[in-house]
Order: sequence, then C-alpha cells, then structure tokens
Amino acid sequence: MLAVWVDQLLGFASGALTAIRQQERYPDFMTWVRAEGADYFQDDIATAQALAPMLWSQTPLERLDFDCEPLATPGPNEPCWCDSGRKYKHCCRAVDLPTDLPDQLMWMLSLREWKGPVLKAALASRKAPAQALLEAGLIAAESGQSGRAIQILESVFSGGDWANLPEQAEPAFEILLDLYQERGFTRKRADLLDNVMAHGPLFLRGVALERLCLMHLDNDDLDSARAAFVKAQQALPDSPTLAYVEAMLLLHEGHEEEAKERSRFWYRRLARQGELDPDQLDFLAALAENPGATLADQLLSAEEDLATPLVALQSLLNALPTAPRLDLRYDDDAQRITYHVSAREATLYAAWYEHFQVMIDEDVALGFRADPWATAEEWMPELCAHPEWLDAPQVVQDVTLALTSRFGSLPWMAPSLLEPLARRLSRWMQQARAEGEGNLCWDDADNALLLRTGLALVVGMERGARDHSRELAEELLAIDQEDSLGLRELVLDQLLRDNRNEEALSLSEQGDEEGSMLLGLLLGRALALYRLERLEEAEQVLSQVVAYNHHALDMLCAEAPRPVLPASDGQVDPGTRAEAWQYRTLMRDQWRTTPGALEWLQAHRK
Repeated sequence: MLAVWVDQLLGFASGALTAIRQQERYPDFMTWVRAEGADYFQDDIATAQALAPMLWSQTPLERLDFDCEPLATPGPNEPCWCDSGRKYKHCCRAVDLPTDLPDQLMWMLSLREWKGPVLKAALASRKAPAQALLEAGLIAAESGQSGRAIQILESVFSGGDWANLPEQAEPAFEILLDLYQERGFTRKRADLLDNVMAHGPLFLRGVALERLCLMHLDNDDLDSARAAFVKAQQALPDSPTLAYVEAMLLLHEGHEEEAKERSRFWYRRLARQGELDPDQLDFLAALAENPGATLADQLLSAEEDLATPLVALQSLLNALPTAPRLDLRYDDDAQRITYHVSAREATLYAAWYEHFQVMIDEDVALGFRADPWATAEEWMPELCAHPEWLDAPQVVQDVTLALTSRFGSLPWMAPSLLEPLARRLSRWMQQARAEGEGNLCWDDADNALLLRTGLALVVGMERGARDHSRELAEELLAIDQEDSLGLRELVLDQLLRDNRNEEALSLSEQGDEEGSMLLGLLLGRALALYRLERLEEAEQVLSQVVAYNHHALDMLCAEAPRPVLPASDGQVDPGTRAEAWQYRTLMRDQWRTTPGALEWLQAHRK
C-alpha cells in the first residue's frame, strides 16, 4: 500500500507543479485541484485538497526569484486553507496521510523540469535545498542526462557551505567525479577533489582521498597513489573501502603476499567492530582469501552486459590447445626471420573481422581507429563459438590489444585474460628462433603482427604477471635485436623492481642510447649503481642525466609537483618536464623505497 501511495503522491505533485506554473497564483492552483485532484487518488478529493496547500507552500516561484510563498497553517476553528469554506479541524486537518510530505519535494521536481536559462537562474539563486539538488542530480544521472546532472550536482559543492552537506552528498560526489571523467573534464575533476580536500567534511575528504588513490593507480603513478592512501587512512581509519583500495595498491606494486596479509588484517579488524553488513563482510573474507581473484570477480560482475561473455572468454583462453605452426622463413644471407600470413589465417581473420569491425591504428604503438568495446557484446560470444580464429596471429593481435586497453592496468586480470595469449605468442617466438639466429624486424613481411602483440602483452602483464611479462620482453629483445618495441627500458624497470640490480646494470649498458628511452636508461643505471654502492660511478651517470634533462632530478625529489601532461598528440619530447614527469610517475616509488636514494639525489641537484 505504501508503494501505491508514493506513486500517487509523485503523480499528484507533478501534476500540481504543472498547474502552478500556469499562473503561479494560489486561487488558480486550487481551481485545478478541485477539478482534477481527485483523479490522482481514486476519486478522493479530500486527500488532494489536504496536500495542495502543503505543496504550494514549498514550491519555488519564478515570479518571486525562486522564493516560496508559504501559507500560514490555520487554527483549528479558522477557515481551512484549501478554500473549502469549512473549519480547518473539520477539513484538511482531519485527513490522515500515510506519510509525511518530504520538505524538498517540489524543489526537486522543479529542478527536474526546468531547462536552459530558468534552470541556470534557479541554481544561481542558491535557494535550492541541498537534498533537492542531490535527488534531482542523481535522477538526471540515472536517466542518462549527464550534462543536466553535472549542472545540478555542481551546485551542491559550489555554494561554500561545506559544513552542512548531508551524508547523501557522498554518492552525489562520486557520481559527479565519474561524470567528469566520462566527459573528459580533467581540470574540473581535479578542482573538485582539491576543494573537497581543503574544505569538505571528514566523510567526503576520505572519499576524495580514496578516489585520488584510484585515479593515481589508473595513471600508473604508484608513488602518488601510496601517498593518497596514507592520507585516506588517517582521515577514515575504519572505512571498509580502505581494505579494497590497499589490496589494489599492493597488487599494483607487485606485493601479492602482502596484499593477502593486509586483507586478512582488515577482515579481522572490521569483523570485530561488528558494524558491517553481511555482504561487506563476505567480500572482505573473500579478499583476505585471494585478493586478486576477488577483485577480478568483482570487476566481472560489475561489467553488467559483458559479465557473461567475459567469463566465457576466460574459460576459452584457459583451455586453448597448442598454437599451430606459422609460415616463418629464414634468410641466411640477411640473417632475417620473416612471418607470412597464410591463406587459412587470412580466412580466419576475415570471419573474425565481420564481427569485430575495428582496424588497428598503425600510426600509434597500441591503438585502434575506433573503440573495440562498442561491439564487444557481439565479438566476444562469436569468438567463444569459434576458438579456431585464435590460430591467426592477426586475431590474437586484435584480442590482445582490446583486452590490454580495457584491463591492462588491472593486475588481477592478467592471469586469466593475458597470460594464456602470452603462452600462445611464446610458442610462435620459439618457432621463429628455431628457424635460425636471425632478427625479426618490425618492417619485414607481416612481422609487425607478432611484435605488436608482444608489446601489448608485456605492457598488459607488467603489473599482474611481472615475471611472465619480463620473460616475454626478454624473449622479444633476443629476437628483435633492433628493439623496435622499446622494451629495454621496460625490462630494466622490472629488474629494478625485483632488486636484480646487477642484471639491471648490465642491461642498461647494452645497445644504443637515444630518443625518449635515454632518461629511463640513465636513471635506471644510476639507481642500480647506487644500490650496488658504486657511488662514484653513479654520480658520473647523474651528471649525464642533468646534461640530458635538467628537470629530472627536481621532479624526482619534489614531494608534490604539478603534473605535466604530454602534447595533444601524446608526444613526450626528450629533455622536457613532461619526460621528467613521465619517469617520476613510473619509477619514483623505487627511488623512495630505496633507503637514502632520494636524499642522495637531492644532494646532487644543480
């Protein structure tokens, strides 16, 4: 019965608002109520007349610059405010309503209905109750009106009255951040986070810090993510979200065992407090048992329409038969190995492309000309129905790049989605090596298909399957002697993360040093030498670093430098602040966690 009442109330309030907007005069509104109000309550005019004065009193009026025109509640023996002519105690006061009327109902409905300049003026008046703004903004977001939702929700957080924000501001804050991200409003997103961090109530500051941590993880900035997590822990020490965030952070950092230990700690601590609902407790228990698998399951379940095909794809990849042999040829004179697409592979790819319908963008290292996930509901089931398509390296390339683009930054997805494809590629690399001690060059024949797939797999597995990523990178480096993929710096970083400093030093001294790789190679060499206590040699390398990029040491030593974005085309030029920021993002955590390393760098700044 309560659900019926709510539907009736909302229907009547919406109709009342339309009637009020006709003239914005109370007598005209009551004329409409007496004529049509009973229709909303199964011919019960008394309920309509009892509600009408209350709805009028909380309705913002455009003619009054969005103020309301509240009616004074009459005394028991005074004429009723519905203009029935009877005493109040015998009229509207005698009507028993199933629930109280929400104070912000008509403001919320008005915000839903107003458009353009009127909505803008209403929001600028600062007269809308916070709860009305929250509800209208959430409704707009849920109905796909992202521009309207942003406009309304921004008003919640731009009024300066941070202390009086209701608890319901938390979901609105998170939705607004998500909308900014969807629309590409990077600066607005950063400004909102900064404002909440500086002025927001404690519960919002904790959420902001958690979101900052996740944002830094998305950008592979582990050092900033760790700093944000520590602040979030100080602001909200008992937040169950911190267990989830710390598990993700530790997995990104490559500390799988520590992620399990900390997840167990959080589970014991929060279970003792007894304040979590059963679902939260079950999630924390699963996280304590296996953080990676739990986060992977959570992500898959959150994918909604893609959950079922993604699970099917996982099963398919983990049951793939041995990869077939390819048409690989060895030129003894040129010492070159070449791969050539066979007729069968071309046929398999043509069948696949009918459903995939997205071309590789050959002007960038790892990209498509359109979003492959726009058609994922079609191509994933078809791929699962035709596993033989994965006999074609061009199909493996497309699938690998698609999976890396969506899941490559999530360490817990690598074992089930990327490692099976890496094993397939390794089989082909072994076959290529068996042809002879030649070089598999990017520009020869169809070699780019294999090498591009290799690069995507190395990048995609770097966080979640580090050993496999490094092994594949070393395998590719051995056969692609020109290092057309730029893997030497990536392998160097992985060796440093594993504290394999002698190997890192040896790798940093191999090959040519040029282009955008040079800063990473020089600083990697300096870090390896420092860890090996070969300080004099390390200082000589630092001199080369300063000569090459004089921003690098300042950027590494600074606690909170301003981010430097690449050019609009994604290009990061050698010797620039953008290059120094890029290196800091990827590797500062290794300098910070090496005892004395940052202090040593600080002492050698020019």
